[in-house]
Amino acid sequence: MIRLGPCRLGRVVAVGAHCDDIAIGAGGTLLTMSAARPGLRVDALVLSGGGSEREQEELAALTAFCPGADLRLTVLKLPDGRMPAHWDEAKAAVEELRERTGPDLVLAPRTDDAHQDHRGLAKLMTTAFRDHLVLGYEIVKWDGDLGRPAAYQPLSPEVAEQKVRLLQEHYPSQRHRPWYDREAFLGLARIRGIECHARYAEAFAVTKLTLDLGD
Repeated sequence: MIRLGPCRLGRVVAVGAHCDDIAIGAGGTLLTMSAARPGLRVDALVLSGGGSEREQEELAALTAFCPGADLRLTVLKLPDGRMPAHWDEAKAAVEELRERTGPDLVLAPRTDDAHQDHRGLAKLMTTAFRDHLVLGYEIVKWDGDLGRPAAYQPLSPEVAEQKVRLLQEHYPSQRHRPWYDREAFLGLARIRGIECHARYAEAFAVTKLTLDLGD
């Protein structure tokens, strides 16, 4: 197994179609990075949930998932499940995010995610952030769209447990969902950990990766 780590990681962009997408897909990675790099700049964009209780949940959650980081969150009001019909607005938001940020890493949904909102946002990200490392996070769901990831971020048992605790604590609006529980989150993390010789891990798809092995 090859382990690569960025020599410089000061700015991260994280995007989600819905409030809780970022935390579910990459919450452990955010916890890990924030602990290792105090003052990390995190620019987060969520396309739906603005002006509702979901926005307040998201702000509290991402603040907890990025302790010590410089978090800047924008939550828009696009309707849940209708992103294809609001493509222009989503595209404008992503392009504006690109213009005002210069991230070392981008966390986004996977381009082959079965949910149309996730998939549409992912395709916008790989186009707008074409010169950046874009890691596509996974979200377990009814559709059964989990695949074979290309990249892994190992999580310590403490971080994996903290992620689950924060998800339960900060998103009370989602607790009624049958898949939103400790077993689902830790189970997937355990499987991904097995795949990368760790106890737990989060896994990501990589659409394109440019290497610089000459230095």
